[in-house]
Order: sequence, then structure tokens, then C-alpha cells
Amino acid sequence: MHNLLPLPLFHVWVYLQTQPLLGLTATLCVWEAASFIDRKAGRSALSNPTVLSIVIMAALLLLTHTSYQTYFAGAVYIHFLLGPATVALAVPMFANWPAIRANFLAIFVSLSAGSFVAAGSAMVIAHALGAPRDVVISLGPKSVTTPIAMGISQNLGGIPSLTAVFVMVTAMFGTLVCSGMFRFTRVADWRARGLAAGTVAHGLATARMLTLNETAGAFGGLAIGLNGIITSLALPLLVSIFGF
Repeated sequence: MHNLLPLPLFHVWVYLQTQPLLGLTATLCVWEAASFIDRKAGRSALSNPTVLSIVIMAALLLLTHTSYQTYFAGAVYIHFLLGPATVALAVPMFANWPAIRANFLAIFVSLSAGSFVAAGSAMVIAHALGAPRDVVISLGPKSVTTPIAMGISQNLGGIPSLTAVFVMVTAMFGTLVCSGMFRFTRVADWRARGLAAGTVAHGLATARMLTLNETAGAFGGLAIGLNGIITSLALPLLVSIFGF
């Protein structure tokens, strides 16, 4: 990779490799590039900037032989902002509170069904295919946001690190297919879209919904929180019922 760079850029790259600026600068540049591609593609489901950023960033780290630890020394500053960004979802939720309160029973019933199906179907299929118990347990909370999912997995005898991988794969796949699925099933209500996206594919899908419609983002944020609570209560019950 170094041999492909002009001499001035090579010196800049050598300097950045020793600085925390590397991860921060690379992440911001890659995100801007992915957002540009997304705009040019008309915000297609396949041009999701979050998924594109992950793919491009991983490719860059592999091509430049940059360790994840070196990258994360700078990216940690952006990672820190995930907490405030998640809390900021309360803003559109507050703006849509009358609609949430008026439909709370329907929201709770549909979200509970979605949480049970998302967790139970994955575990039943994995168990039927002969997966070990710890892998089956690790799959259960795949549709819950990462910190909660890892805690649930650890308490039930799963592998938290494996659960984190399942959560990320679920989020990426759900984000890519949710818009097309909504069109295929003719789901036009942004409240239903946001709730479904947040229940199945948590943060990434909710972030995508928020760029398309504020109401969808609000209901997606609500789904993330409620799904975490419901799954943490339902998963031990599912494990005991099916005897995993």
C-alpha cells in the first residue's frame, strides 16, 4: 500500500499511523464518502451509508495492515458519542408522544410478538440444525442492542462475543432488506415501519429510518428500548420451555 502512495502522502500516512487522529480522520472521511454514494444512489436500500462505511473501513484496515487497536485509539472518540446519540432518540419520541400513547396497546402487543418470534425462531432453527447449546443461546438476543444482548447471553450461558457478532450481522442484514420488505408487503405507515425496524434490527435500522422519516425514527427508538426489556424477560422463559 505504501508503494502506491505519492511521497508527500506517504509521509502523511506514516505520521497518521502513529497518532490517534488516524481512526478519527479515517472514520469521518469514510462516512462522508459513504453518505455521498448513498445520496447519488437515491438512498437505495443497498447503499446504506452505515453498512458501506463498515465495509470500506474494514477493507482499508486490511489493505494498510493497520491493527484494530491502532484504529480504535482514534475512533474511540466517535464511539463515545454513541451514548449521547442513543439518548438523543428521545427527542423525536417526545415529539411523537401523543401518537405513541394513543397506540401503546397495539405497540406493546405487536412488539412483544416480534420479540418472541425474533428470539425463538433463531434458537429453534439453530437447535434443529445441531448447533451447540452455547451457540443457540448466543443467537437468542440477536435483535437486541449490543450491550443488553451481551448481558443476556452471558447470564444464560451463551458467548457474549459471538452474540455481538450476531447482533451486528442482524443489524446490517435488517437494514439492507427492511425498505424493500416494507414495499413488498405494502406497509406504508411510518409508525409501523419504524417499530418493525427497531424491533428486528435495532440501532442501525432505526438510524436509517430516522434519515427517511422522523416518526419512523421515533417509533424505532421506542422499539429498541422495549425490545431490550421484553427479550431480557422472555428469553429465560423460552430457554426453559424448549429445554435448550
